[in-house]
Amino acid sequence: MTAPSKTIVFITGAFVTNNCWDEWRTFFESKGYKTLAPAWPYKNASAETLRNSRSGELIASNRLESLTTYFESIVKALPEEPILIGHSIGGLIVQILVNRGWATAGIAIHSLAPLGVITFKFSFLKAGWGPLGFFTDTKKSFLMSFKQWQYAFTNGMTCEEQTAAYYNFLTPESKQLVRDGISKAAKVDFKQPHVPLLFLSGSTDNFIPASLNLDNYKKYSDKKSVTDYKEFKGRNHFVLGQPTWKEDADYILKWIEKQ
Repeated sequence: MTAPSKTIVFITGAFVTNNCWDEWRTFFESKGYKTLAPAWPYKNASAETLRNSRSGELIASNRLESLTTYFESIVKALPEEPILIGHSIGGLIVQILVNRGWATAGIAIHSLAPLGVITFKFSFLKAGWGPLGFFTDTKKSFLMSFKQWQYAFTNGMTCEEQTAAYYNFLTPESKQLVRDGISKAAKVDFKQPHVPLLFLSGSTDNFIPASLNLDNYKKYSDKKSVTDYKEFKGRNHFVLGQPTWKEDADYILKWIEKQ
C-alpha cells in the first residue's frame, strides 16, 4: 500500500470558513503532520467580516470546476502528494482529486456525492432547497438564516452552541456552486483504481444523510483499491465542530496509519 504523506491538506465545505479546521490542524500537527487549510477564493477573512462586507457578489461567482482547479493547483505545488481531508463539498473535491491522482489517501467527511449519486430523502431536499436558490438571482450569494442553520448544520446541539457556531463560522455562499453538484463538474470515474479512500457519515446529518454517503461509497467498484466506510452516531453536518470531533479525527488518524 502507498505510504501516507506527511502533509495533510484540509478542504473546506460550503457555507463556512476554513477556520473550522483549526482544532483539527492542531491535532494532526501534534501527531507529526504538516497541515494546510486554504481559504476558498474570496473567503480569506473571518465569518463576521464576510457576512458584513460587500464580498457577496464575488463569492457568488465561485463554481465547482474553478474551485476544484484552485485546490488542484495548491496540491500540485507541494513537494509531495498529500493526504486530502475534505468536508461536504470539500469531500467531493477530495474524490475528484483522488480520481485525478493527486493524493496518497483521501478522506471524505459527510461528503456531497458525485454526479449520478442522489437521494430524495426529505431532510436533504429541505436543507438544500434554500442554498440552491432556484428562481433567485445567481449573481447574489446565499446566506442561511439561523433557523436554516439549525436544521441543516447544527441540529441536536444546544441553542447556545448553535448560536456560537453560526456567528463564528457561517459565510455567504454561491448558489451556482451548490447547483454544480449535479453537473458534469462533479463527475467521478468510480471504476478507476485509486489510493485508499475513507468515507465518514453521521446518523443525524440532515444536509448529507448517511444513506447518501453509503450509496456514494458503494459506487466505487475497483476491488483492488481500498475503500472504507464508517458511520458515527449522533453526528450532524457541523461534525467538525461538535464536541465529538476529536473522536472522529482519531479514527481518521488510525485509518491513515494503517494504509
